[in-house]
Amino acid sequence: MIVRPLGHPLARRCRSLASPAAATASAAAASSLDGRSRLSSPGPSRSLSTPPHHLARKNNGMVNGLVKSTKVPRPVAMVPPLANRRELLDRAKERAKAGRNLAPRANSEAEEEEEQHVPSHFSYAGNESLPITSELKVVMPGDDVPSGIWPAFRMMDESGNFRQTDKARHTNAPKFLPPKGDLSELKAALTFQHPHFAEQFEASGLLRPAGRDYLDTKSDNTLLRAQRQMIRLRKMDNILHNAQRQGRISFYMTHHGEETIHMGSASALEPQDHVFAQYREAGVLMWRGFTLGQFCDQCFSNDRDLGRGKQMPVHYGSRALNYHTVSSPLGTQITHAVGAAYKFKLDALNHPENERAISIVYFGDGAASTIDFHSACNFAATLKAPMIFFCRNNGYAISTPVEDQYAGDGIVSRAPGYGMAGIRVDGNDLFAVHAAVAKARELALETSSPVMIEAMTYRQGHHSTSDDSLRYRDADEVQNATDVSDPMLRLDRFLRRMGWTDEDEVVSIEDEERIAVLSAMEEAEKRPKPGLDMMFRDVYHEKPPHLVRQEEDLKRHMKRHNIARS
Repeated sequence: MIVRPLGHPLARRCRSLASPAAATASAAAASSLDGRSRLSSPGPSRSLSTPPHHLARKNNGMVNGLVKSTKVPRPVAMVPPLANRRELLDRAKERAKAGRNLAPRANSEAEEEEEQHVPSHFSYAGNESLPITSELKVVMPGDDVPSGIWPAFRMMDESGNFRQTDKARHTNAPKFLPPKGDLSELKAALTFQHPHFAEQFEASGLLRPAGRDYLDTKSDNTLLRAQRQMIRLRKMDNILHNAQRQGRISFYMTHHGEETIHMGSASALEPQDHVFAQYREAGVLMWRGFTLGQFCDQCFSNDRDLGRGKQMPVHYGSRALNYHTVSSPLGTQITHAVGAAYKFKLDALNHPENERAISIVYFGDGAASTIDFHSACNFAATLKAPMIFFCRNNGYAISTPVEDQYAGDGIVSRAPGYGMAGIRVDGNDLFAVHAAVAKARELALETSSPVMIEAMTYRQGHHSTSDDSLRYRDADEVQNATDVSDPMLRLDRFLRRMGWTDEDEVVSIEDEERIAVLSAMEEAEKRPKPGLDMMFRDVYHEKPPHLVRQEEDLKRHMKRHNIARS
């Protein structure tokens, strides 16, 4: 039996838990922290509910509130004329014909779902409309740039179905259901059904077992780990945002609507690659192994905080995970990433036997207006530094909408002017983001040159806890984007259609992650603050004279006024 796409399960209220008494008490004591309170919601004041029935039913589950659609007769799918793609397709066909436990869909349902309206454009911020392409084309320096607006690469539509070619303009429901959890069979089924994505499927780390169990999921299934971590990130955002509203931490920033950018890009990188984040990329660090306890320790600035309490909340960093500490000034990390990439280039020349690495720098559309962005792009292109410029274009630079930010076609259209390769991608499509970053990384290493990626997405929440986004954008705009293009809803629909998840499993994961976040937060909150001597350490290898004098002055002041030392 095929499970049809349901409403928005990720926004529904969690069921009550039949858990141990301690966990139940913990959840009850912090019931306002799990995102249920309407007054303290991290998003706009309008409540988040299941999509309207007319959106859920129309076009057999294909929501189209913000998309332009085209319906044409279904053409015959053609195999790309590439030998490696033919080989992949033949292999997938053999597996499918042999059965390999791939369950065929019921013909009536498959035929019904094939007659869908399919988007040719999508909106990512207000009325900003962009064309969509099913071809992952890297615009290289010297290539003819796209005429008009650069199209965004997409593999999966909002319905949770993979797209056909651009000329086809249709989406087919999958005809085979691979065994639950078997990534190799899923890859074979998808390749058979969508041969034009054969290259992306074959190279996708999301469709490849990790080779060992992940510590946080106790499974080697990479795709299901991405699903769980997106849920974990959203639960952490809800709880820590509301903790700030209660005065328990001083500041917070949520990532609502941008989760697939994190998991899609991080899963395409290698551990030796260095990450230079802005401030809305906690999911990248989470993917690399940063625990909920470490996130909460940093936000509460306790004695286990790796930054020793010297940074604002959400300014994470981890030397062990090659994630450089976030800095508040906008755009400063972009030039730092170029320097690191140039060092990796020199290392590759001097030690070719070592694993090669790139740097990737994340920034928003607003940071692309800084002088650091221009300087970094120019240096990276002229020095041929192997790196990725990853722009999260979420429609707003705090309160400044994109129409007031630039007059041109976004950010990636600037890449040719710097002599840099460029890719535009749908930032709400997990598979497309992963494919784009994997391709960019490969190209950066092969050519020892930078690649710019612009991921088009939408910031569902406020900029930070210091912001009220309803003062500069309409609640209906946010709600419409949430109902139509939420990245977690898109992946959830795909997994349900494959028979890999259902309502009970999603609710169970939500409950587990909510309890885990509450437990980590409560433990971090009880920890003591860093010792006073930490204020003068970790800036210089050896304390310079002026810091020694300052420390002595502080101690005398505290002694004079009978202030106890921590």
